[in-house]
Amino acid sequence: MAADKREKKVSFIIIAIFAFAAYIVLAAQPIPRETILTGGWLRSLDQDINPAENGEENRSSGGGEYLIPFKLGGRFGYAENTGNLLMNREQEKIVSLSGDYWAEYDPAPETLVIHHSRSEEEIIIDPPWGYPLFMDGRIFIISKDQTSLGEIDKSGTELWTYDFEAPLTCFDAAGGYVLTGTLDGMVDLLDREGKPVFPSFAPTGSRIPVILGCRISPDGSKLAIVSGIDKQRFLFLEWYGEGGYKVTFHDWLKGEGFRREVQLAFIDGGSRVVFELETGLGVYDVKSRSIVTLPLSGKLEALDEDGGGGFFFFITSGGGEKRFVGIKLPGTELVNVPFKGETAFLARRGRDLFVGGGMTLASFRLDKR
Repeated sequence: MAADKREKKVSFIIIAIFAFAAYIVLAAQPIPRETILTGGWLRSLDQDINPAENGEENRSSGGGEYLIPFKLGGRFGYAENTGNLLMNREQEKIVSLSGDYWAEYDPAPETLVIHHSRSEEEIIIDPPWGYPLFMDGRIFIISKDQTSLGEIDKSGTELWTYDFEAPLTCFDAAGGYVLTGTLDGMVDLLDREGKPVFPSFAPTGSRIPVILGCRISPDGSKLAIVSGIDKQRFLFLEWYGEGGYKVTFHDWLKGEGFRREVQLAFIDGGSRVVFELETGLGVYDVKSRSIVTLPLSGKLEALDEDGGGGFFFFITSGGGEKRFVGIKLPGTELVNVPFKGETAFLARRGRDLFVGGGMTLASFRLDKR
């Protein structure tokens, strides 16, 4: 018991030091209009647990405007932006989680139960033909062999399905569209009814054709893709009205490239794309059509998928520690703070930033003075 108390105390001290260091470093920079990072609430996931071990969540709202879905330290659930934990469960199976829905299921589920994040409503699929994915406020089902994708409505009724020639390797949904990439190097874009927007196409020029990353801008007008192994490249497509989507930029990336799914995201209102590189982190600027490379001190663990206000944050791991890094876009480092923890979490909504390490969640805010 004493050891547990010491571990909890250490966890809080680490996050407190991290918060103080981040505040001092960021506040000390000559940032226009004196933007500073200030600390908010702190929650220990092994202390602030749900009142019942077997599933009764704290549905009492703490006045929060929105929910932050989290997976951290072997637990998962929802925190309101005020710090109130609506759900905090131990993860025992596979978990799919979004701001709207969650599901926990076996690798080969006999029944699939999809839960609403703010109510007791459930969607039961019996028997399920695949696994759930929650994006863009929608519920998708991917088949067990990953060669079919479908969508269901809030009653569990199937809306459409689409079959692929090879297993899916990446998936994104935004702006009413669905973007997919497959193991055989094909890219597909589907509309809200599951119909192709353009014929499947394959970026060429790589020894091994495979799509390792794909994202859609919030308004659906831009697509970002990382494709191929030996050579690997970044492609950017834009909507040109009746002319459809066209490749407006591409760049061959250094090295053989990753042999796994690549993290990438549209940030700063869709004006930039960030993506993993073997040499660091790439930041593509849509307006200037250029890439800035940021160095990484270790493996990319999590990234800020908002990047609003010209600030971007991410977490790396390496050398037995993790680092929280803050960037003034396109490439000026403002914060680089080490902290401890086997797992890490990062999420952002506008000026609010949520960071987790070990079993502790903390909130920060970008304020102006």
